[in-house]
Amino acid sequence: MSRIHGKQLVKKFALDSAQLDQLADLALGATTLEEVEQAMAKTVGDLSPGAIVKGRVLRVQEDGTVLVDVGYKSEGRLPLDEFDDPTKVVPGGEFEVLVESIDDENGHVELSKRRADRIRGWERVIETHKEGDVVEGTIVKKTKGGLLVDIGVLVFLPASQIDIRRASDVTDWIAQKIRARIIKIDEERMNIVISRRKLVEEEREKLKQSLLSEIEEGQIRKGIVKNIADFGVFVDLGGLDGLLHITDMSWGRINHPSEMLAINAEVEVKILKIDRERERIALGMKQKSASPWEKIEEKYPIGSRHQGDVVNLRSYGAFVKLEDGVEGLVHISEMSWTKRVNHPSEVVNVGDRVEVVVLDIDKEKQEISLGMKQTELNPWNMVSDSYPPGTIIRGKVRNLTNYGAFIELQEGIDGLLHITDMSWTKKITHPSEVVKKGDEIECVVLSVDQEKKRIALGLKQLQADPWSQDIPARYHIGDSVPGTVTKITNFGVFVQLEEGLEGLLHVSELADHKVDNPEDVVKIGQRVEVRVIKIDPDERKIGLTLIQTHFETGEDERPAAAAAGGAPHREPESSPALGALASQLKDLGARVREKEQRDAGRDGDSRDS
Repeated sequence: MSRIHGKQLVKKFALDSAQLDQLADLALGATTLEEVEQAMAKTVGDLSPGAIVKGRVLRVQEDGTVLVDVGYKSEGRLPLDEFDDPTKVVPGGEFEVLVESIDDENGHVELSKRRADRIRGWERVIETHKEGDVVEGTIVKKTKGGLLVDIGVLVFLPASQIDIRRASDVTDWIAQKIRARIIKIDEERMNIVISRRKLVEEEREKLKQSLLSEIEEGQIRKGIVKNIADFGVFVDLGGLDGLLHITDMSWGRINHPSEMLAINAEVEVKILKIDRERERIALGMKQKSASPWEKIEEKYPIGSRHQGDVVNLRSYGAFVKLEDGVEGLVHISEMSWTKRVNHPSEVVNVGDRVEVVVLDIDKEKQEISLGMKQTELNPWNMVSDSYPPGTIIRGKVRNLTNYGAFIELQEGIDGLLHITDMSWTKKITHPSEVVKKGDEIECVVLSVDQEKKRIALGLKQLQADPWSQDIPARYHIGDSVPGTVTKITNFGVFVQLEEGLEGLLHVSELADHKVDNPEDVVKIGQRVEVRVIKIDPDERKIGLTLIQTHFETGEDERPAAAAAGGAPHREPESSPALGALASQLKDLGARVREKEQRDAGRDGDSRDS
């Protein structure tokens, strides 16, 4: 071969030294340039993009590019990171690669080992598997909507097909080996979709039928916790889940199932109830041991004392745990003999260790009534001895009501001072007219009702009853008496005759004609002249009739003797006017009788109230 012919071939085919050596051997038998070119074409091969060819490693460059001999006029190139183990890439190593592109002008052939491996793997999978087959693989990475699984090629496992219950975080499955069923093969797109869930469901269906055929109520079985809810735990018994309700987990109190169990924990349970038609199973844990309520009366007889822990507070009382599964209620009324407990937190807190007495047991309802105050001496048992009737005591006004004042005798022991026991003579409408909250006062004990826990007190009883002798002796029917208007009601007017003594001027006694409004006749504070028409010592009432209202507020035109004392004004028996007075009294008696006849239909009580 001439020199010019060799240069033409080198330029045309861009031959390297190894290829020139091969060409030299072929050229020995050639007679024309055309024959040499044909031989050269056989030597360098005919590559095209998309073809899979065998390559041989020539060298690995510092930039991570692997140069590969693929029998072409130019060396092939591919990145080192396409190899699973870069340390095994050495000169002379052979493997299949995919031709991605050929750049004749620059002499580059771009290769891909990864794509070649995928195509060969795809071909092998297609040859050996079809839709519906079971495959095994390892989950390698998370992708949009699911996971990629390596079964020889990467296939797609949708998130909804991972398990029976949708996983909250699919990344927990990465690196796990699984078995799944092929549900779709797309040869055109080289895509395979698999389902682990479908395979699990099929396997569980077989296990479920087997389980239902042999399971019985009362059996003790093991299972795996698959889900935890606020109301209980779902336990996989092997093909079928059973519900372990929170109330069946422990005889004691638990606030949430997670306090006792965790996901994937193995648990031993008792079969409580089976609904084969609906395929539902009720489970229990506490039923594996005897109920603490079976011999409750023997362990906690009524009247016995015990130590317990406060575990819960409600507005009506505190729950005290005596042992796991046995709690009793201490009602707020059973917390203290003397304190007025509005909420149990005023006495105890959750976690407190307290002493209680068993008051009552309802085994059927599993309820125990407990008491705390019964562990202490009842101070009311000592009240009769400490405060016998007639005892004069000193106490503080703790509270006022419409009907009286509560006087604190000692901590938690109050007595009631009723408004009717505040004054012998004055009509009290509210206790604030006599005492104020916080006042220190003296009272006398009137009575003690130990059973009802009541003590009656009196203030007026500290003094003699003026109605017994004094008032009837000083006031007589027909006496003319000055007074001051203190109260006005719709039925009459109260007139103060002296300090602490009032009489009632009924509305019918204000004028000779009917009066609709007493204020049209008199005003509060006005001085009036009245005559006594009724005295009732038993009812402690004085009835009056109006004589005149010429006395103005603050003025007093009575004779000096009448103004000086509180007694009614009467002429001495030796007065020359005695005859005239007798005549006046006779006329007065006639008028009184006429009024009594005229008012016979009226309610006597309303006149004297």
